[in-house]
Amino acid sequence: MAAPRENVSLLFKLYCLTVMTLVAAAYIIALRYTRTTDKELYFSTTAVCISEVIKLLLSTGILAKETGSVGRFKTCLKENILGSPKELMKLSVPSLVYAVQNNMAFLALSNLDAAVYQVTYQLKIPCTALCTVLMLNRSLSKLQWISVFMLCAGVTLVQWKPAQATKVLVQQNPLLGFVAIAIAVLCSGFAGVYFEKVLKSSNTSLWVRNIQMYLSGIVVTLAAVYMSDGGEVIEKGFFYGYTYYVWFVILLASVGGLYTSVVVKYTDNIMKGFSAAAAIVLSTVASVLLFGLQITLNFALGTLLVCVSIYLYGLPRQDTTVIQVEETASKEKLIHM
Repeated sequence: MAAPRENVSLLFKLYCLTVMTLVAAAYIIALRYTRTTDKELYFSTTAVCISEVIKLLLSTGILAKETGSVGRFKTCLKENILGSPKELMKLSVPSLVYAVQNNMAFLALSNLDAAVYQVTYQLKIPCTALCTVLMLNRSLSKLQWISVFMLCAGVTLVQWKPAQATKVLVQQNPLLGFVAIAIAVLCSGFAGVYFEKVLKSSNTSLWVRNIQMYLSGIVVTLAAVYMSDGGEVIEKGFFYGYTYYVWFVILLASVGGLYTSVVVKYTDNIMKGFSAAAAIVLSTVASVLLFGLQITLNFALGTLLVCVSIYLYGLPRQDTTVIQVEETASKEKLIHM
């Protein structure tokens, strides 16, 4: 049985969704800008690493507030972090997968327009659905399966002849961008469901689990820095090419992930669907204005299909058990008449 959702005002729900929509759209646009500017290009692996550090610090601060006292906070860290190496190893799996996903996002947005990326990235929905069926033994309704196929058709239309941005002068490889986003989508689906399974396997606090995951994440992303850009980082410095815009992207990446948990807690799937669709629209408008994106018929139709499918996927499932009970009762009533 689903846990009852906390009773909060509609205004607060709208506030949460507005912030999440703006953060999602701003992150994609800002990241795209930093990867296509004519300035010295920063190392994306270091940006991913720093965002993990910030998320660790934020989660630690929230856990400290949640425990209520310094003594309980220290005890919690000692028991769940220092005294639980097995749990740290367990959370290293999503840490590794998320690290790959985040680095693939940088690679994808270096080669795909922000709006094209935003639409294509919605493939995470069918991927997550598949992982949910396989890993959590859940089932999807017929409407959800229809929406999954509709979403895939929409993304296919968008990618058939990708819309071009006339104001972006750097060399791009759309095929490489699509491969990168495909890997990111697979990682997102698996890691999200794996983390949900770990969360539901015990009563351990979400913020404790986040700390365990981000500790592993820092180690994984540092290894990625060394293996991918080690020589250049030693030569040019860890923060080479960093600007205020790059720090803004890192901040959005750090806050966005943590803020999503608030949205999940206080809103439903329909409202989150509207938020995702709104983020796509905002990204498209910003891409037209900032990067000279040329909207094609394929892109417009594909985007419409994706937005509709997101809405349909989030519709509440009909309680078939209630219907079956009512049908049985009505049949028994007819028999006894």
